[in-house]
Amino acid sequence: MSIKNKGLMALSPLLVFIGLYLGLSIIAGDFYKVPMTVVFMISSIYAIAISAGRPLKKRIDVYTQGASSSNLILMLWIYVLAGAFAASAKEMGAIDATVNLALSILPANMILAGLFVAACFISISIGTSVGTVVALVPIAAGIAQETGSGPALMTAVIVGGAYFGDNLSFISDTTVVATQTQGCKMSDKFRVNVRIIAPAAILMLIIYTVMGKGMQAPAHIPDVDFVKVIPYMAVLITAIFGINVLGVLVMGIVLCGIIGMAGNSYDLFAWLEAMGKGVAGMGELIIIAMMAGGMLEIIRRNGGINYIIKNLTSWVHGKRGAELSVAALVSLVNVCTANNTVAILTVGNIARQISKKYGVDSRKCASILDTFSCMVQGLLPYGAQTLLAAGLAHINPIEIIPYLYYPMAIGISAIVAILMRYPKKYS
Repeated sequence: MSIKNKGLMALSPLLVFIGLYLGLSIIAGDFYKVPMTVVFMISSIYAIAISAGRPLKKRIDVYTQGASSSNLILMLWIYVLAGAFAASAKEMGAIDATVNLALSILPANMILAGLFVAACFISISIGTSVGTVVALVPIAAGIAQETGSGPALMTAVIVGGAYFGDNLSFISDTTVVATQTQGCKMSDKFRVNVRIIAPAAILMLIIYTVMGKGMQAPAHIPDVDFVKVIPYMAVLITAIFGINVLGVLVMGIVLCGIIGMAGNSYDLFAWLEAMGKGVAGMGELIIIAMMAGGMLEIIRRNGGINYIIKNLTSWVHGKRGAELSVAALVSLVNVCTANNTVAILTVGNIARQISKKYGVDSRKCASILDTFSCMVQGLLPYGAQTLLAAGLAHINPIEIIPYLYYPMAIGISAIVAILMRYPKKYS
């Protein structure tokens, strides 16, 4: 088999997944009728079957390693604790109280813009899109229900804002990896990156303000029970101070139990039952994440990612082409790994070699890596953040994708920055 055919074969499980999901959805006339778990299962079986040259047990071992990597298991623990926290908070009235507080503070026509700003502020403070999603999506879903707005739109506003900080925060994994692989300072990368994405963020604020003009506030907003707001406030504040997201969620669960039982919202067994339902509600997302991890690891081991890297770097000529190749590299690898930090790690050294060869500023290269990885990660229906947001909002991940305006906007803004050689000082 030629190298080209081998590379395409290595990538074919991902193509099977996309083709099956789109094809079956078009035939059914409904994108929500096709279970992602089943499509991932078929694609995973196909990935194991085509991995020729290894005994079946070895192929299954590779798949299992991908489905149980340390990064993925950590994410699954976050899913479990987030489900328990969201369900126990809802059962004791924390979500309703927090929603009422938000509705009483924000005018109806500023709710979308207000949620976006809140997500941007929290994500840049804590450096994690996952923590922002955990903290704000249940509130956004509650506001959607109270105002009669679409939960998919409200959820997408939070997910979009979450990537603002993922892209820019000094303590974000993607920022750390992008600057380390390119050998530049975080502060310098921030100066370049913020100029590239600022137009997108400002545009989103304008769009959300305009979209919010037609929103109607509830006729009667109940009095805010401030005690029940404490779990969410505690989660937000401790997250902003950089406490590990697992510790933050455990603290939130305990606070919900104490306040809920003290206020007779539920007894011990009702609290345990609520947590159990929350964990069970994350089951499908956990299965999807594990199967995606296994399938993508097989693609990597079979040389699919190396094939992408080799072919995309063969046509580079000049600075503009070099920057576009770095953008395409990290984007395609991100599609194959569903993890923006891993994608930057995978192509970081290659991107640095390209930037040195063609004279691309290391700060611009780091910004391109971070921005395009966040853009792609934000638009993947099987990305960890989208799956988590969908689970917390009790909607299909596909429903969120059309409303993810911010990831789309930063992608367009970054492409324009490359084509127009902007910022001039760093181009």
